[in-house]
Amino acid sequence: MSATHVTPALEVVNVSKAFGGAPAVDGVSFTLAAGEVLALLGPSGSGKSTLLGLIAGLEAPDTGEVRWAGKSLADVPIHARGFGLMFQDYALFPHKDVAGNVGFGLRMRGQAPAAVAAGVRDALALVGLRGFERRDVNTLSGGEQQRVALARALAPRPQLLLLDEPLGALDRALRERLLEELGGILRQLSQTTIYVTHDQEEAFALADRVLILRQGRVAQAGAPAEVYARPASRFVAEFLGWRNLLPARLARGQGAEGWVALTDAGQLRLAAEDVPPGLAGAPAVTLGVRAEALQPARPDEPADLEGTLVEQALRGSRRRVTVRVGRADLLALWDGAQPAPALGAPVRLRLGPRALTVLPEEMDRLHG
Repeated sequence: MSATHVTPALEVVNVSKAFGGAPAVDGVSFTLAAGEVLALLGPSGSGKSTLLGLIAGLEAPDTGEVRWAGKSLADVPIHARGFGLMFQDYALFPHKDVAGNVGFGLRMRGQAPAAVAAGVRDALALVGLRGFERRDVNTLSGGEQQRVALARALAPRPQLLLLDEPLGALDRALRERLLEELGGILRQLSQTTIYVTHDQEEAFALADRVLILRQGRVAQAGAPAEVYARPASRFVAEFLGWRNLLPARLARGQGAEGWVALTDAGQLRLAAEDVPPGLAGAPAVTLGVRAEALQPARPDEPADLEGTLVEQALRGSRRRVTVRVGRADLLALWDGAQPAPALGAPVRLRLGPRALTVLPEEMDRLHG
């Protein structure tokens, strides 16, 4: 799916919404291209679902505007927007069978019975439930109910698909399997989509672009790989799972080559592009060290860091290793099949590409 269209399909322009005087969405702006999948990502209470509701028409913004194909949606009711919605609780009609649920939107559009039946068949085939038309939704498993809800949202071929934590009620194994299937469906249809989640793995697996929210405002937006590799703040880094965040001071490197970060783990060399221009003269910064980029050095190569192994645990296919370097304990993620030294043994580490990032110092963290 690409985002190369010059004219965006969806425009959210300086949208705000407050409840009881407390802002839930505060001046959010972004655009969405046709065929693009955007994830709204953030902790509970960050405004993700409220923003989705404003786009869907479930709520009206206090200020700002939502536009589709260049036209304001201010006076367009929810049923006339041509958007498909799916929520975490699925909201299936318990008194209707699968076909009755999936065909609901088609019937609301006034389609003939034969067209409704064909649309139901196509939508169920798309989600892997061919032949489920007459099944009672109350007898379906959680995964099957999720597929029915998705088929219902997709059957009318919506201009925009809005998904609010659609996999949140499922166990991890089923969630991972359905996430992969959902990504394939969205790519097959080139379906323009907004996906709300608090789970970075879901967002990064599915989305072309992520919009990270904090207290109703945009904390960072961009392609998943870029946002993860270059978080804009300590809040974003912590939310995305960075664990190695060290207080640091910056000093010029030898000659004119880059910078040196002075940390509890010692001195770490930085390339000039690792230091955002606005932070070059900051008295204090935070240095992020990506856990995946801390790998054991081979005997024949120089080490960037040296320390002592103080903890290790195998988690699935990865080994989580804690190495004490100077006064800092650094988490490293290694291949689980790779043997690790014994506790207390010396460890030599090398830094992989894009291992380091410099962030502004923040006193408030995730709860600020």
